[in-house]
Order: sequence, then C-alpha cells, then structure tokens
Amino acid sequence: MDVTDLLKGAYDLHVHTGPDVMPRKLNDLEMAARIQQLGMKGYAIKSHYCCTAGRAKLVNTLYPNINVIGTICLNNAVGGLNPIAVEMAARDGAKIIWMPTFDSSNEQDHFKSQPPEKLPHWAKLKKELTNQGRTDKNIRLVDENGLKNIMHEILDIIAQHNLVLATGHISKEEIFLLVTEAKRHNVKKIVVTHPNFPSVNLSNEEQKKLSQAGAYMEYCFTTPHSNKTTWEEVYQQIRCVGARNCIISTDLGQPAGMYPDEGMQLFVANLLSNGFDKQEIHLMAVENPVALVEF
Repeated sequence: MDVTDLLKGAYDLHVHTGPDVMPRKLNDLEMAARIQQLGMKGYAIKSHYCCTAGRAKLVNTLYPNINVIGTICLNNAVGGLNPIAVEMAARDGAKIIWMPTFDSSNEQDHFKSQPPEKLPHWAKLKKELTNQGRTDKNIRLVDENGLKNIMHEILDIIAQHNLVLATGHISKEEIFLLVTEAKRHNVKKIVVTHPNFPSVNLSNEEQKKLSQAGAYMEYCFTTPHSNKTTWEEVYQQIRCVGARNCIISTDLGQPAGMYPDEGMQLFVANLLSNGFDKQEIHLMAVENPVALVEF
C-alpha cells in the first residue's frame, strides 16, 4: 500500500507553522495547501507563545475541505496557568490546551542540568528578556498540597468545552497527578505530549499506566529524527502501549527541518517497514486524532 493512502483523512496535531514569534519553515496557508494535496484532513497549529484559534478559523475559510485546529499553550506569554486565557481560547474555537512547555519548571531544570551545545531559539529569547530584567517565573502545576487550585478551575473549563488536555513539558509527577485529577473533573480527552522527550522521559511501563488511565500517548516524528530517542525505542513503546492508545504527529516546522507532511509520510513509511500493519497506522494517524478533535 502507498504511504499516501494511509494518510487520507489523517491529522497532524502538533505543527509549528508561521506566522510565529519563532522563525518557521512555512506559514499556515502553505501548510494547508500541502496537506490538502496529500489528502490529509487537518492539522493543529502550535505556538509556544500565542493562541492560534483565530489563525485556524481564517485558514479554514480559505480551505473549507480541511480542518485546521487552534490551540493554546499555557506558557508565561499567555499568563501561564490562566483560566481566562483558556476560556477565551475555547470561545474562539481552540481545541487543544497544552500545559507549559519551555516555561515549565521541569523543562527549565532539565535544560540547566543538560545544556545543549547550541541554544534553541526559545532559550535565546528567554536569555534576552532576562538580560532586560524581564524574567518570568518557571511554572509548576503542583504545590505542597498537590495540584494547584488554579488548575482545578482550568480542568473544569476544559471539561465544559470538551477540549483536549495535552501535557506539554511538565514532569512525571505532574503528568500522573494531572491525568488523575483530569479524569475526576470529567475531562474526556487527554494526550501525553511526546512521552519519550528527554525532559519527560516516561518509561514504557509508565506510559502504559497512563494509557490505562485514559490518556493517549503522542509520538512525535522529531523526537527520534533528531536523535532524542531511537526509532526502535519508539516502536517498542507503541507496541507496549498499543496502537489504540496512541497518536502520531510530527512536531515539525523548524526552519532547517523537513516539511511536516514529509515527516508524516516518513513516519508512516518507517512504521510500515517495522512490523506495523495498516490498521494500526490508521488508528494512530486517523481514527484516534479524529476522536480527539472532531467530537
């Protein structure tokens, strides 16, 4: 079977398109044109800084045959753990609420303990703002009493609007507590963001426990492609968790990287070449993402 056949109706729920604060490989309109030609159904616009719901609605008016998903990421640029930002994003049509990424205490601790040879764009910007005396606090979802009170309010909003809760770059402790509390707040859709990302680094068994608690594991193309993990480890993790509990996405859009649709095609080709059948791929690329953002 041709790889493109398996991407008919698929979503990529983790794409960094422009315009954005960071440089990006392509803009929303270019991305929409590319996936429409490929036969994919849609994609989610992720920005670490801004709500993308308005951008998504505008692209959808120009490309009515695809479904572009707006999102918000709860970093300091939107007020961090800010219920009003979540409420307004939902009212503007956003479907995915990411917990903090590079502003999370977990990501910052990992970055300081294992600094990369070359600073990523977000770290350069954070350093520039710090030098200007404009330093924001790192964000934790928990305090000495457990999940912060403000998070309970956010979970209620997510549940009310039937949004997708995605974990971002928070710690293992925060992920497990968040998933438990989210279910208690009647949140129906939970995604553990790239559980094999270095700052998250959930074991196979931890991923399986979270999937059994009702969360999807999201495996991103860039994580093995950039040698943050290995492809073989990705395959092992998917087999451990089970395709029914997984989604695949790319996390692409970086200027030096390949186009996101190319990454999706290569991801699917790798899965096909390593023992995964078309039904498993359909679950991860089409059925599970559809269940997250279309219902």
